[in-house]
Amino acid sequence: MSKTAIFYHAGCPVCVAAEDAVAAAIDRVKYKVEVVHLGEHKTRVAEAEASGVKSVPALVLDGVPFHINFGAPLDALK
Repeated sequence: MSKTAIFYHAGCPVCVAAEDAVAAAIDRVKYKVEVVHLGEHKTRVAEAEASGVKSVPALVLDGVPFHINFGAPLDALK
């Protein structure tokens, strides 16, 4: 059974590059990857924040947020 990895981003060039890298690196047998564009799905900003995400792009893997580079703080997406 695969677990879900959630990749949060805002659609900026930094985020898109990180999404491509994450898609290539994640073991698709172990993880189902869900991509959430917070600019398009603002209702999920609170969910990302509750998961410990401080900025995007970020990957939440096994409940642990991993911040990738720095595109935008979550406050900018509210």
